[in-house]
Amino acid sequence: MDKKVYFYNTVKRKKEEFKPIIPGKVGIYSCGPTVYWNQHIGNMYAFTIWDILVRTLRYLGYQVTWVVNITDVGHNTSDADEGEDKMEKGAKREDLTVWEIARKYEEQYRDSLKLLNIRPDISPKATEHIPEQIELAKKIEKNGFAYQTKTGLVYDTAKYKDYAKFANLKLEEMNSGSRVEVDQEKKQPWDFLLWVTNQPNHIMKWPSPWGEGFPGWHAECTAMSTKYLGEKFDIHTGGIEHIGVHHTNEIAQGYAAFGHQTANYWMHNAWLTLKKGKMSKSLGNVYTLKQLEEMGYDPLSYRYLVLSSHYRNGLVFSLESLRAAETALNKLREIINEDQKKGKVSEKWKSKFIEKISDDLAMPEALAVVWKMVKSDLDLADKKATLLDFDKVLGLSFDKDILEEEIPEEIKDLVQKRTEAKINKNWVEADRLRDLIKEKGYLVEDTKDDCKIKRIMLS
Repeated sequence: MDKKVYFYNTVKRKKEEFKPIIPGKVGIYSCGPTVYWNQHIGNMYAFTIWDILVRTLRYLGYQVTWVVNITDVGHNTSDADEGEDKMEKGAKREDLTVWEIARKYEEQYRDSLKLLNIRPDISPKATEHIPEQIELAKKIEKNGFAYQTKTGLVYDTAKYKDYAKFANLKLEEMNSGSRVEVDQEKKQPWDFLLWVTNQPNHIMKWPSPWGEGFPGWHAECTAMSTKYLGEKFDIHTGGIEHIGVHHTNEIAQGYAAFGHQTANYWMHNAWLTLKKGKMSKSLGNVYTLKQLEEMGYDPLSYRYLVLSSHYRNGLVFSLESLRAAETALNKLREIINEDQKKGKVSEKWKSKFIEKISDDLAMPEALAVVWKMVKSDLDLADKKATLLDFDKVLGLSFDKDILEEEIPEEIKDLVQKRTEAKINKNWVEADRLRDLIKEKGYLVEDTKDDCKIKRIMLS
């Protein structure tokens, strides 16, 4: 924590020194998934980026609590108060209940997190925090920032004079059209719902002071972030798409309920895109981590690819770039498996690495440091020790490669048969078995008294 850390704060539109509310401790809230469909690699880009943020702060000595919510409650398709409910849309698509849809895609999301070594500390579900969302809305109403219409309890944006400031909104230019049709009683088209009522066909509903209904989307993040991190916490993260509506409304809610913004630093990632544009479910041009794995790619090669990008620039994805990332990852794994001696972490290279990660998560430059270290004249055992140390941030499971390598019984049997062939001086059979073992993804390295079996990573 002696090293100064700088992050780009969307509030100030510039990089500034990070100073936590409580010295040595950091609270982070990240907007999580709506579990109505698979989380594809575009969705997982954000979660990987914010996992790197968490790992970086821990590497620098901070105690971090990371909260990532799960939206398993129905709300409208867009960030505004309009459109078909995502959960109900998913249920119709697959002929399941909304509750079954939520369970199915929450599991898919959690599986994707595991594949990428992402581990939030707390993953609160919206449906399990309805009372907190009602209490938040009651506070906002009591403080004079809400009014009721036929559609529900509405946030009165006119009461918060800085409503447009965070996203530099030009409210007079915003098209009211469809939102006015949704609720003509709204004072301003951009006023938003805290609690939705008068929706008799909506499946997910709960009792409230304003009638049976369900929470507005923006309410859940404010309610859950402040429950687990306090009314004022350090960092709130999300995608750039959240700036204009969702985070603008969260800031407004915080001001109405508590008299201040809930987070000191707001950080936003750009998108993962394709060469031909945005990746999205609606366009049908998405991959999931599981699909990439079924195609023969190690999911951690995707994590490496994310590390090669800066979060504020986003990432242009292609299978070619993924293959290049996997090749690079495998070369680093070779360093890990090359030398079994115990080395020590190079303070020189660690200092260079810290300099980069402390500068607004400059991960492409941090990776460049990794490769310069690998290609340096540093002792091989020290390279390995330093690489394992860096992996606390990189999250590429280099320690797992060493400690948890399991050789299939089939390979062990072939190695045993090769050993027997060598004992019998049947060199042709021994060479054939060695080649067969290699075809199955393993190398046999002969030692003085035995042999070592090493897995070949896909490239």
